[in-house]
Amino acid sequence: MNNSAALYEINTRIWFSKFDKHNVKNLSEVPDGYWQRLKSLGIDYVWLMGIWKTNESVIDKYCFEEGLVRSYNHALKHWSREDVIGSPYSIDAYEMNPHLGSNKNLLDLKAKLNKIGIKLILDFISNHYSAHSSLIKTHPKIFLQADEESYSIDPHTYFKPFEDCKNYFAHGRDPFFPAWGDTIQLNCFAEESREFSKNVLSNLTQLCDGVRCDMAMLSINNVFKNTWVGIINRNHIEIPKTEYWEEVIGHTKKIRPDFVFIAEAYWDLEYNLQQLGFDYTYDKKLTDRLKFAPVSEIISHLNAEKSFQQKSLRFLENHDEERIVTAIGVEKSKAAAVVISTIQGLRFFHEGQFEGRKIKLPLQLGREPVESEIPHLNEFYEKLLKITSLDVIRKGEWSLQEAIASWPTNETFKNFLAWKWELGDEKILVVINYSNVSSACRIVLDFEGYPEEFVITDLLNDVNYHQNGEEVSRYGLYVDLKPWQAHIFSY
Repeated sequence: MNNSAALYEINTRIWFSKFDKHNVKNLSEVPDGYWQRLKSLGIDYVWLMGIWKTNESVIDKYCFEEGLVRSYNHALKHWSREDVIGSPYSIDAYEMNPHLGSNKNLLDLKAKLNKIGIKLILDFISNHYSAHSSLIKTHPKIFLQADEESYSIDPHTYFKPFEDCKNYFAHGRDPFFPAWGDTIQLNCFAEESREFSKNVLSNLTQLCDGVRCDMAMLSINNVFKNTWVGIINRNHIEIPKTEYWEEVIGHTKKIRPDFVFIAEAYWDLEYNLQQLGFDYTYDKKLTDRLKFAPVSEIISHLNAEKSFQQKSLRFLENHDEERIVTAIGVEKSKAAAVVISTIQGLRFFHEGQFEGRKIKLPLQLGREPVESEIPHLNEFYEKLLKITSLDVIRKGEWSLQEAIASWPTNETFKNFLAWKWELGDEKILVVINYSNVSSACRIVLDFEGYPEEFVITDLLNDVNYHQNGEEVSRYGLYVDLKPWQAHIFSY
């Protein structure tokens, strides 16, 4: 496993429309230069979010609820009915959205990406399908069935998908929120459902190199049981002895051992999902701490055991999160980007993050507002990603470093985050003033064997610093930084 690989998420349906002027008719025709640039930035995985076929029939019924309309108004002025294209997570089946091309086009794109060293990640949704999925008629046993009494008590959670349908079903849901009306819940305890998922994943091993699993914790046996305990008891549904993920991941890895599983995960269930076979799990807790928590909590978080950290997906934003420059401002977002880019785990970037987009777009919209780029932010990310593509970071050993006071009354040393990468004789030291005040500290490092006078290079800011070996060895490396600024030293 790469210490510090990078993933890039693309909102495919909207992004693809940008190539209309180039007469691009399917995904495989996207110009090679686009992918080459991502590769030059050190991107290892591209996640094409939302490529599966959806049902337009659910849009009018479920996509104009008051809360959704409010989000459309906030994100896109003068939107129209035609701009609402439905959620990419309310899918008919794992077939290509015809507006994006065919499976053959997808295979051609995968081959193109693989040739330049990029792996393709697609969506897998273990919890639900579209409320009007064609599978309801062909494979009804894979879904969670209900009864008329349940429907009469809670018509928001239970429904009849079609007028001529005899059975009631459950909508997909998160136990802490109302059901998603445009979805139908899979029965993760049913053998038919698990076998169907295994077959889907078997097919996906040919179409892509891994999957990002939407709301993965909902399919953990205990979570599924607690979410649907009433229906489970009423229908006498037996709880399987094996975990859903253990079963489907194990089956898939036998077919293709290098197939990557990424879990969208919350509720402190990340470690559980890693134990069930996930290669990476979301690290939402770090995202929130970088936004709101003191430095001490961030340091505590980064003291987690190595194996957990290396399987953590580090991000500042994605399609579910508020845009990071809106959440915390440009300068703090740059400091946070240095953090997630220079620690262990899979680094995760979102289309538009490099340019500084400010508006979080509802997934149901098929058009985005025109936004101007934030000056120099793209250049910052380009430099940062190229630094973090160095072998010393990708293949080296990571260790947290302690910042100490520069003088007895100095308290600003507590504002620093610091860590080191080592690979043979190569060393990288990252030091970040993660605060809104100018701060100073010293970092104690082993400089044994260094000459009396030597130079350390700040790769991030293109500055060389002349150091006295005796002073640095005795007192530590002196660092003085303005708010939200960072050094990435090579020495």
